Amino acid sequence: MQTWLRSGSLIALTLSAGISAAHAGWQDEASRYDVQRMSALEESRSHGLSEAAGGPDAALAHAVLDAAPVAVSERALAGSWRCRTIRLGGMAPEVVYSWFKCRVSDRGGALMFQKVSGTQTLSGRLYPGESGGYVLLGALSAKGEPVHRYSGNGPSVGAAVTPDDTVGLLVATGRSSARLELPYPVQESVFDVIQMKR
Repeated sequence: MQTWLRSGSLIALTLSAGISAAHAGWQDEASRYDVQRMSALEESRSHGLSEAAGGPDAALAHAVLDAAPVAVSERALAGSWRCRTIRLGGMAPEVVYSWFKCRVSDRGGALMFQKVSGTQTLSGRLYPGESGGYVLLGALSAKGEPVHRYSGNGPSVGAAVTPDDTVGLLVATGRSSARLELPYPVQESVFDVIQMKR
C-alpha cells in the first residue's frame, strides 16, 4: 500500500466531506481508495517527475504538465484525439508510448472518454471537477478482452484495490490540446499522463 494512503487518509476524507452536494457526482460513484488517489494528484505528479528527472524525455513530460489549463465546454472537448501515454517513476524512470486514438463523446447526457486503440484501452465517464476540468472514473482493458467498466462502489467492490480501475483529471490546455493526469496507477508507475492533441 502506498505511504500516501496511510498518512493521507484523514486529509482525503476531510477534503471529500467538504465538497458541496452540487459537485459530489464523481465522489458518489468512486471507491474510497480512488477518492484518496485523486486527493493525492499533486503529490503523485511531483513524485513521478522527481523519479524521471534527468531522463531523455523529462523535458517532454514537463512541457505537457506545465501547460496551463483553460476552460472549455463539453462540446469543445468532444470528438477524436491523438493520444499517447507518458509513464513517470516506478519500474522505469520514464516511458513514452506511441500515438494512439482517443475519443470524447456524449452518450445520453454522460460525457465519456475512450482510448480506442493500442494493446490496452481505457474507457470511462467524465464528471465536472470541483476546480475545473473533468474527473475520469474509468477502467483499463487488454486488447481482445470485453470492455471493463469502472467498479467503484459497484458489485465487484471488496478488494482494497481493483487493478483495472483508473481515475484521473482531464483538462484542456488549448483549442487542440489537453491532458489526462492519472495519479498513483496500481501497476508499473508512480504517475501517468495521457497527452492529447488534434
